Amino acid sequence: MFNYEGRTFAAAGNTTGGDVDQSTLFHYHQLENVVWATYSGGAIAWGTLIATADGAGNLDMRYHHVALDGTIKVGKCRSRPERMPDGRIRLHEQWQWTEGAMGDGVSVVEEIVPAR
Repeated sequence: MFNYEGRTFAAAGNTTGGDVDQSTLFHYHQLENVVWATYSGGAIAWGTLIATADGAGNLDMRYHHVALDGTIKVGKCRSRPERMPDGRIRLHEQWQWTEGAMGDGVSVVEEIVPAR
């Protein structure tokens, strides 16, 4: 079972045409099967996403953000979680722009564990 509450993620890879890069941080929350996050960094000034999680932790999400150039971009994404050997979560994502940009792609984001 996957729970996203309180987890922070950063991009480990992205297709050309996506705005997310290694400096983009996602701060996730979860209540039952509803998942949401805020994100910023890199080419993104501020963004939010909302998703539903199925029993396996797969996410069906919609996202929108303001790029540093002021463009508002909207898209949809399906994310499949993977438990890494050290216990962190890796998300394999297939995304598509629906407004503000064109194209689609794949990305991978990995959980960041805060230093103690």
